[in-house]
Amino acid sequence: MLGNLKFPKEIAKDIALQEKKKRKMRKLTQTELSERAGISLASLKRFEQTGEISFVSLIKIADILGEKGAFEELFTSKEYQSIQEVIDERNQ
Repeated sequence: MLGNLKFPKEIAKDIALQEKKKRKMRKLTQTELSERAGISLASLKRFEQTGEISFVSLIKIADILGEKGAFEELFTSKEYQSIQEVIDERNQ
């Protein structure tokens, strides 16, 4: 791959790995997390192994692990008042 560019499946696997680490840090079993999130255990296991899960289920997991805010900012864009604001932000 070129630089930091990753394929979608690689990103999904990375997110699944991060979720698994966070689940273990909170000392939650797969069963406990799936029950608290309201998703099937099979879905959670598949996610942790392959990175594949429905978007709604991923948000439910993120909510339990305290990461739902990341989704609320996804695809939001800042409205700029001037070209200078764009230049200043890129230079930061």
